[in-house]
Amino acid sequence: MTKPETSVPGYRKTLPWRLYVGAADLVDRVIGWDNLPVPLGLLELIGLRTKLRQENLHDTSALPAVNTPPVPPFRPEFLVRRTTDGTHNDLGAPAMGMAGSRFGRNIPLKKIVPSDAESVLTPNPREVSRKLLTRTAFVPAGSVNSLVAAWLQFMIRDWFSHGTSPKDNPWEVPLADNDPWPERPMHIMRTPEDPTRPPADADLPQTTVNVLTHWWDGSQVYGIGPEAEHWARAGEGGKLRVLDNGLLPVPEDPEKDPARVPGFWLGTELLRTLFSLEHNAICDRLHQVYPSWDDDELFQRARLVNSALLAKIHTVEWTPAVISHPTTKAALRANWFGIAGERVHKLFGRLVDNEVISGIPGGDTDHYGVPYALTEEFVAVYRMHPLIRDQWEFRSARDNEPVLEAEFPDIAGPNAMKVLNSISVTDLLYSFGTLHPGLVTLHNFPKYLQEFQRPDGHLQDLGATDILRSRELGVPRYNEFRRLLHLDPAHSFEELTDDPRWAEEISRVYDGDIERVDLSVGMFAERRPAGFAFSDTAFRIFILMASRRLNSDRFFTEYYRPSVYGQAGLDWVQDNSMASVLLRHYPALRPALASVTNAFEPWAATG
Repeated sequence: MTKPETSVPGYRKTLPWRLYVGAADLVDRVIGWDNLPVPLGLLELIGLRTKLRQENLHDTSALPAVNTPPVPPFRPEFLVRRTTDGTHNDLGAPAMGMAGSRFGRNIPLKKIVPSDAESVLTPNPREVSRKLLTRTAFVPAGSVNSLVAAWLQFMIRDWFSHGTSPKDNPWEVPLADNDPWPERPMHIMRTPEDPTRPPADADLPQTTVNVLTHWWDGSQVYGIGPEAEHWARAGEGGKLRVLDNGLLPVPEDPEKDPARVPGFWLGTELLRTLFSLEHNAICDRLHQVYPSWDDDELFQRARLVNSALLAKIHTVEWTPAVISHPTTKAALRANWFGIAGERVHKLFGRLVDNEVISGIPGGDTDHYGVPYALTEEFVAVYRMHPLIRDQWEFRSARDNEPVLEAEFPDIAGPNAMKVLNSISVTDLLYSFGTLHPGLVTLHNFPKYLQEFQRPDGHLQDLGATDILRSRELGVPRYNEFRRLLHLDPAHSFEELTDDPRWAEEISRVYDGDIERVDLSVGMFAERRPAGFAFSDTAFRIFILMASRRLNSDRFFTEYYRPSVYGQAGLDWVQDNSMASVLLRHYPALRPALASVTNAFEPWAATG
C-alpha cells in the first residue's frame, strides 16, 4: 500500500542529507556531474535527484475542480490487473493518474507563465522555426539507430496527450513577407481547455488534462477504455487480434483508424505490431505454465508482463542508448536492478529494501508527498522531433540490397500502411536498425515536419507548434527553466552555445535578450555531455521523472511479485530484452543484431 503522504519539504531533511544534497549541488555547479568518475558521478546524481524530489514535484489535482471523470467502484480483481482508464492503481486515491486527470508540474505553480497573446507569440514562433530549427543538412546521431525515434513516439502514445484541439479560435501567427506558407496568417490550433476547471476561477494557475492514463500501462497497445480493449482482443487464449499476414487489423470505421490520427507513422505501427505479437507470445508461455487460467486471466496477466517489459526496455536500454555517458548508463540500470547489478539481481533478487542498492521494482510505492502525475515540463523536454529523418532508404535484411527509397510523408499517416503491406516487417525493422536518427540540435528539424500534412488536410509547422505549445502551457523560457531546476542560467548567447554562428543567430531572433530564449532552442543549442543525443537541461527532468514513474506505480513496486504476475511472468520480464523480442518474432534479423549489445545501437549491415 502507498506510504502515507508527507510534505515534500520533509523528505530527507536530516542534517546529513542536507549536507549531502548541498555538496552535490555545489559539485554540479563547479565541476559537473559528467566530469566525475562513475562511482562519484552516481553519488552526485543521487544528491541531485533528492533535491529535485524535494523541490520540483508540484500538485495540480488539489486545485478546485468540477466535472471530474467518474471513478468506477472498486472491484477485487483491480488488485491484480490494470484498469483500462488507469483508476485504482493507487488504492487509497483511485483517481490518481487516471485518463482525464490533470498534468502535474515540475515548477512551482506560481511560476507558471500566463498564456496571453504577447507571451505566446513573441518572438514569432514561425520565425524561430525558420531561422533556428530548419534542417540545413542532416546531422545524424551516430551512436544510435532509428528505432530510437520510433520508440520515443511509441512511448509518447502511451504516456500523454492533451486531446483533440478545438478548431475555433486558433492562434494567429503573423508571417514575414518572404514566408512561403500558403495561408496568411498561419493558424495553430489551441490546446484543449481543462474541462475540470471551474469557470469562475480565472486567477488559478493554468491547468490541463491528460486524456491518456499517466501510468506506464501499454495503452498504445491495449487502448484506453473497455471498448478499445475489447476491439483489440481476440477473445481466446488471452491474445490480441493479429491478421494471418502478421499485421494488425484496421477498424472499418474511419473515425477509429489509427492511421488517420496525427502522429501516426511507420515507426510507431512497427512497434505496436511487435509488442502485440509479444503479448501473444507471453500468453502462450503463461498458458503452458498455468493451464487453468481462462482467456481473461491470461490477457490481464500478459498485459502486466508486457507493460513491465516495455518499462524495463525503456529504462535499461533505450534511455542509456540516447544518453550513453558511462555514469548515466550505470544510473539508469540501477533504477531497475540497483547498484548491486543485474547478475546479483537475477541470482538473489532484492538484497535489501533500498532502491539504490536493489532497484525500484519490487520495492515500496512512494509518491514523495505529491500525488503522481506526468508533468507539462516532462512533455516539453520530450519534444524531440529532430530525431526523425526526412529521407529513408529501406533495404533487405538478407543481403542489404535496396528495396525502397522514401521520404517521410511516404511513411506517415495512411501512406505508412501502404509501405507496411508491401515490404516485409523484417526488412523494415532491419532498415530502422541500420539508419541513424537525427541529433537533437539546432538546424536539424525535419523539413517535412515543418510542412506537415495532417490526415485532416491541415498544414502544420511542427517546429513553430512546438515552440508555441511550451509557451501556451506556461513552461518557462530556457534560463528561468534552468533556475527552477537548480542550474545556472546562460548569461550571454556565447555562454549558451559554443558555436559562434548559432550565438549570433539566436541573439538576432531574440533581439539580444537572453532571457527570452525558448526552452527548446536553448536545449538544442547547449553543450551536451559526452554520449548524449539531447541536452543536460532535459536530463534534469529525466533524473526526477524516470524513477518517479516506477516508484509511484504499485504494479512496479509492491505488486511486482509472483502472486500478481505469476513467477513465469516475472521471469519473462527478467530474461528478455529488445533484442530477444525482435528475434523471437523476426529471427532473420539475427545476423544484423549479432554485433550489438543494445538493440538501439546501430546494427551491422548484411551482405
